[in-house]
Amino acid sequence: MPSFKYPKQYDVIVVGGGHAGCEAALAAARMGCSTLLTTINLDTIAQMSCNPSIGGLAKGHLVREIDALGGEMAKITDRTYIQFRMLNTSKGPAVWAPRAQADKKAYQFAMKHVLEAQPNLDIKQEFITEILSSDNGATGVLSREGVEYRAGTVIICSGTFLRGLIHIGLSTFESGRAGEPPSVRLSSSLEKLGFKLARLKTGTPPRINSRTIDYAKCEVQDGDGAAYQFSHSHIEHK
Repeated sequence: MPSFKYPKQYDVIVVGGGHAGCEAALAAARMGCSTLLTTINLDTIAQMSCNPSIGGLAKGHLVREIDALGGEMAKITDRTYIQFRMLNTSKGPAVWAPRAQADKKAYQFAMKHVLEAQPNLDIKQEFITEILSSDNGATGVLSREGVEYRAGTVIICSGTFLRGLIHIGLSTFESGRAGEPPSVRLSSSLEKLGFKLARLKTGTPPRINSRTIDYAKCEVQDGDGAAYQFSHSHIEHK
Protein backbone atom coordinates (compact mmCIF):
# COMPACT_ATOMS: atom_id res chain seq x y z
CA MET A 1 0.00 0.00 0.00
CA PRO A 2 1.44 3.43 -0.94
CA SER A 3 2.10 5.66 2.03
CA PHE A 4 1.77 9.37 2.65
CA LYS A 5 4.53 11.11 4.60
CA TYR A 6 3.04 13.47 7.14
CA PRO A 7 4.83 16.80 6.57
CA LYS A 8 5.65 17.56 10.21
CA GLN A 9 8.81 16.02 11.70
CA TYR A 10 8.53 15.12 15.39
CA ASP A 11 11.16 14.54 18.03
CA VAL A 12 9.10 11.91 19.88
CA ILE A 13 6.14 9.72 18.93
CA VAL A 14 4.18 7.95 21.67
CA VAL A 15 1.98 5.03 20.62
CA GLY A 16 -0.93 4.51 23.03
CA GLY A 17 -3.05 6.86 25.11
CA GLY A 18 -3.43 5.00 28.39
CA HIS A 19 -1.85 6.00 31.71
CA ALA A 20 1.71 5.36 30.53
CA GLY A 21 1.24 6.97 27.13
CA CYS A 22 -0.28 10.13 28.62
CA GLU A 23 2.62 10.57 31.05
CA ALA A 24 5.25 9.81 28.40
CA ALA A 25 3.76 12.32 25.96
CA LEU A 26 3.45 15.05 28.61
CA ALA A 27 7.00 14.48 29.85
CA ALA A 28 8.46 14.71 26.35
CA ALA A 29 6.46 17.82 25.43
CA ARG A 30 7.33 19.54 28.70
CA MET A 31 11.00 18.92 28.02
CA GLY A 32 10.63 20.93 24.81
CA CYS A 33 10.34 18.02 22.38
CA SER A 34 7.93 18.19 19.48
CA THR A 35 5.71 15.26 20.42
CA LEU A 36 2.96 13.22 18.77
CA LEU A 37 0.60 10.99 20.78
CA THR A 38 -1.31 8.42 18.70
CA THR A 39 -4.23 6.40 19.99
CA ILE A 40 -6.74 4.03 18.42
CA ASN A 41 -9.66 6.08 19.75
CA LEU A 42 -9.53 9.69 20.97
CA ASP A 43 -12.56 9.00 23.18
CA THR A 44 -10.71 6.40 25.25
CA ILE A 45 -7.64 8.44 26.20
CA ALA A 46 -6.81 7.71 29.87
CA GLN A 47 -9.81 5.40 30.14
CA MET A 48 -9.99 3.48 33.41
CA SER A 49 -11.11 0.19 31.96
CA CYS A 50 -11.15 -2.38 34.75
CA ASN A 51 -11.84 -0.31 37.84
CA PRO A 52 -11.63 3.29 39.07
CA SER A 53 -8.76 2.64 41.48
CA ILE A 54 -5.51 4.62 41.49
CA GLY A 55 -2.68 3.37 43.68
CA GLY A 56 -2.83 0.63 46.29
CA LEU A 57 -0.07 -1.61 47.62
CA ALA A 58 3.17 -0.82 45.71
CA LYS A 59 1.22 1.02 43.00
CA GLY A 60 0.52 3.99 45.27
CA HIS A 61 4.26 4.53 45.71
CA LEU A 62 4.67 4.51 41.92
CA VAL A 63 2.00 7.20 41.49
CA ARG A 64 3.83 9.43 43.95
CA GLU A 65 7.15 8.82 42.21
CA ILE A 66 5.55 9.88 38.91
CA ASP A 67 4.27 12.99 40.69
CA ALA A 68 7.73 13.80 42.05
CA LEU A 69 9.02 13.68 38.46
CA GLY A 70 6.40 16.19 37.31
CA GLY A 71 3.71 13.76 36.15
CA GLU A 72 -0.01 14.39 36.00
CA MET A 73 -1.68 11.26 37.38
CA ALA A 74 -1.53 12.24 41.06
CA LYS A 75 -2.78 15.77 40.41
CA ILE A 76 -5.78 14.60 38.42
CA THR A 77 -6.55 11.89 40.97
CA ASP A 78 -6.67 14.53 43.71
CA ARG A 79 -9.12 16.55 41.60
CA THR A 80 -11.43 13.66 40.68
CA TYR A 81 -11.39 11.07 43.47
CA ILE A 82 -14.58 10.01 45.23
CA GLN A 83 -12.82 8.16 48.06
CA PHE A 84 -9.27 8.14 49.42
CA ARG A 85 -7.85 5.65 51.90
CA MET A 86 -4.40 5.01 53.29
CA LEU A 87 -3.98 1.23 53.44
CA ASN A 88 -1.93 -0.69 56.01
CA THR A 89 -2.06 2.03 58.66
CA SER A 90 -2.15 -0.68 61.36
CA LYS A 91 1.47 -1.37 60.42
CA GLY A 92 4.56 0.81 60.22
CA PRO A 93 4.61 3.91 57.95
CA ALA A 94 7.09 2.22 55.59
CA VAL A 95 4.32 -0.05 54.28
CA TRP A 96 1.45 2.46 54.18
CA ALA A 97 -0.10 2.61 50.72
CA PRO A 98 -2.33 5.39 49.34
CA ARG A 99 -5.30 4.35 47.22
CA ALA A 100 -8.06 6.43 45.67
CA GLN A 101 -11.27 5.51 43.91
CA ALA A 102 -11.67 8.06 41.11
CA ASP A 103 -14.67 9.21 39.15
CA LYS A 104 -13.87 7.27 35.98
CA LYS A 105 -15.21 9.78 33.48
CA ALA A 106 -14.05 12.88 35.37
CA TYR A 107 -10.50 11.46 35.52
CA GLN A 108 -10.51 10.57 31.82
CA PHE A 109 -11.87 13.96 30.70
CA ALA A 110 -9.47 15.88 32.96
CA MET A 111 -6.42 14.04 31.59
CA LYS A 112 -7.57 14.55 28.00
CA HIS A 113 -8.00 18.28 28.68
CA VAL A 114 -4.44 18.52 30.04
CA LEU A 115 -3.09 16.74 26.96
CA GLU A 116 -5.01 18.95 24.55
CA ALA A 117 -3.79 22.11 26.29
CA GLN A 118 -0.13 21.04 26.40
CA PRO A 119 2.24 23.00 24.11
CA ASN A 120 4.51 20.94 21.82
CA LEU A 121 2.00 18.06 21.83
CA ASP A 122 -0.19 16.86 18.95
CA ILE A 123 -2.78 14.11 19.41
CA LYS A 124 -4.03 11.99 16.52
CA GLN A 125 -6.44 9.07 16.23
CA GLU A 126 -4.34 6.51 14.37
CA PHE A 127 -3.95 2.72 14.42
CA ILE A 128 -0.18 2.23 14.29
CA THR A 129 0.90 -0.98 12.55
CA GLU A 130 4.64 -0.65 12.04
CA ILE A 131 7.77 0.87 13.55
CA LEU A 132 9.91 2.45 10.85
CA SER A 133 13.67 2.12 11.30
CA SER A 134 17.01 2.68 9.67
CA ASP A 135 20.55 1.77 10.79
CA ASN A 136 19.23 0.10 13.97
CA GLY A 137 17.37 3.26 15.02
CA ALA A 138 13.73 4.29 14.95
CA THR A 139 12.70 6.79 12.28
CA GLY A 140 8.95 6.87 12.87
CA VAL A 141 5.75 4.86 12.61
CA LEU A 142 3.29 3.77 9.91
CA SER A 143 -0.48 3.85 10.42
CA ARG A 144 -3.01 1.35 9.12
CA GLU A 145 -4.20 3.96 6.62
CA GLY A 146 -0.66 4.31 5.22
CA VAL A 147 0.40 7.57 6.89
CA GLU A 148 4.09 7.80 7.86
CA TYR A 149 4.90 9.89 10.92
CA ARG A 150 8.61 10.65 11.37
CA ALA A 151 10.55 10.98 14.63
CA GLY A 152 13.91 9.95 16.01
CA THR A 153 12.34 8.45 19.15
CA VAL A 154 9.33 6.12 19.34
CA ILE A 155 7.79 5.11 22.68
CA ILE A 156 5.42 2.12 22.73
CA CYS A 157 2.73 2.31 25.44
CA SER A 158 0.32 -0.24 24.02
CA GLY A 159 -0.80 -1.85 27.29
CA THR A 160 -2.67 -5.12 26.70
CA PHE A 161 -3.23 -4.49 22.99
CA LEU A 162 -0.05 -6.09 21.57
CA ARG A 163 -1.30 -9.38 20.15
CA GLY A 164 -4.00 -9.19 22.81
CA LEU A 165 -6.21 -12.10 23.80
CA ILE A 166 -9.30 -12.14 25.99
CA HIS A 167 -10.31 -15.24 27.96
CA ILE A 168 -13.92 -15.47 29.15
CA GLY A 169 -14.62 -18.84 30.69
CA LEU A 170 -13.48 -21.38 28.13
CA SER A 171 -13.72 -18.89 25.25
CA THR A 172 -10.61 -17.15 23.88
CA PHE A 173 -10.52 -14.51 21.16
CA GLU A 174 -8.26 -11.74 19.88
CA SER A 175 -9.00 -8.32 21.34
CA GLY A 176 -7.42 -5.29 23.00
CA ARG A 177 -9.93 -4.17 25.57
CA ALA A 178 -13.37 -5.76 25.25
CA GLY A 179 -14.86 -4.59 21.98
CA GLU A 180 -11.61 -3.06 20.68
CA PRO A 181 -9.15 -4.56 18.16
CA PRO A 182 -5.77 -5.98 19.17
CA SER A 183 -2.52 -4.61 17.77
CA VAL A 184 -1.34 -7.66 15.85
CA ARG A 185 0.64 -6.04 13.02
CA LEU A 186 2.56 -3.81 15.43
CA SER A 187 3.55 -6.93 17.38
CA SER A 188 4.87 -8.51 14.19
CA SER A 189 6.77 -5.33 13.39
CA LEU A 190 8.53 -5.45 16.75
CA GLU A 191 9.45 -9.10 16.21
CA LYS A 192 10.97 -8.26 12.84
CA LEU A 193 13.13 -5.67 14.60
CA GLY A 194 14.49 -8.39 16.90
CA PHE A 195 12.33 -7.92 19.98
CA LYS A 196 11.16 -11.00 21.83
CA LEU A 197 7.47 -10.87 22.71
CA ALA A 198 6.04 -12.47 25.83
CA ARG A 199 2.61 -12.35 27.41
CA LEU A 200 1.57 -10.62 30.62
CA LYS A 201 -1.75 -11.80 32.01
CA THR A 202 -4.11 -9.37 33.69
CA GLY A 203 -7.31 -10.38 35.44
CA THR A 204 -10.64 -8.57 35.59
CA PRO A 205 -13.07 -9.56 38.39
CA PRO A 206 -16.62 -10.50 37.44
CA ARG A 207 -19.28 -7.81 37.57
CA ILE A 208 -22.50 -8.35 39.51
CA ASN A 209 -25.86 -6.65 39.14
CA SER A 210 -26.27 -4.10 41.94
CA ARG A 211 -29.98 -4.93 42.14
CA THR A 212 -29.06 -8.39 43.44
CA ILE A 213 -27.23 -6.99 46.49
CA ASP A 214 -28.86 -6.51 49.89
CA TYR A 215 -26.95 -3.40 50.97
CA ALA A 216 -28.47 -3.58 54.47
CA LYS A 217 -26.21 -6.57 55.11
CA CYS A 218 -23.09 -4.79 53.83
CA GLU A 219 -20.59 -2.96 56.00
CA VAL A 220 -19.78 0.62 55.02
CA GLN A 221 -16.07 1.26 54.45
CA ASP A 222 -15.55 5.01 54.69
CA GLY A 223 -12.66 6.87 53.16
CA ASP A 224 -10.16 9.03 55.00
CA GLY A 225 -11.71 12.27 53.79
CA ALA A 226 -9.23 15.01 52.90
CA ALA A 227 -6.57 13.69 55.30
CA TYR A 228 -4.38 12.46 52.45
CA GLN A 229 -3.63 13.39 48.87
CA PHE A 230 -1.45 11.87 46.18
CA SER A 231 0.24 14.93 44.76
CA HIS A 232 3.06 16.75 46.52
CA SER A 233 1.66 19.95 45.02
CA HIS A 234 -1.47 19.60 47.21
CA ILE A 235 -4.05 20.45 44.58
CA GLU A 236 -7.37 21.02 46.26
CA HIS A 237 -9.89 18.22 45.83
CA LYS A 238 -13.08 19.39 44.14
